[in-house]
Amino acid sequence: MGRAAVAHLRAVDPVLARLIGDAGPPPVRLPTGDPYGALMRVICGQQLSVAAARAIYGRLVERFGGRPPAPEELLAEDPDELRQAVGLSRAKTVTLRALAEDVVDGRLDFAHLAALGDDELIAALSAVKGIGEWTAQIYLIAELGRPDVLAVGDLGIRRAVERAYGLDDLPTRDGLIALAEPWRPYRTTACSVLWRSLQVAPV
Repeated sequence: MGRAAVAHLRAVDPVLARLIGDAGPPPVRLPTGDPYGALMRVICGQQLSVAAARAIYGRLVERFGGRPPAPEELLAEDPDELRQAVGLSRAKTVTLRALAEDVVDGRLDFAHLAALGDDELIAALSAVKGIGEWTAQIYLIAELGRPDVLAVGDLGIRRAVERAYGLDDLPTRDGLIALAEPWRPYRTTACSVLWRSLQVAPV
C-alpha cells in the first residue's frame, strides 16, 4: 500500500508531490498490538501539543510499571489522585474511566471494532463519553492503519494545508474535505505527508 499510495498522491496533487520530494515518503506506522492502550494514548493527546501529550501518557504508563493500565486497574484508582499524579484534565480522566467501564461491561469489544467499516467504527467509539471524531479518526490512522481516513478536525493537518497550499487562513472543514477528494483512497498517507511537513504527528 505504501508505494501505491505515494505514487497516487504524487500523480494527483503537485503540492503533495513536492512535500514527498522534499522529505521522502512518510514512514510506515506499525500497530502497537494493544488497541485499548493505543486508544488511551490518543485520549491523552486530545487538544494538546505533541510534547505535552507524550509527557502525560509517559507518566500514566510509568504509574503502572511502564505499561498501559488494564481497564480494571484504571477503575481501581482514585480519579482525583490519578488526575493530579499524571497531569490529566478532569475531562480526560472522565473519558478514560468511561472507556474502561465500557470495556469491562462489554459495551466496547476491540475485536468486534476491528471488523467494522470506518464510519461504523467512528460511530461506535464516539458513543464513549468524551470520545469525538478527532480521537476516533486518529485511532483509525495510528493503530488500525486504515488507508483512507482524513483527520479533518486536526489542527496540524489544517496548518500544514494552509502553509503548503499558500492559503490566507486555515481551511474550513468543507474546504479540506473538497481539497482531499483526489487523495482517495489514500487520505491517511496524505495526512502523514502533511504532518511530516510540520515535523509533528498526533501520537
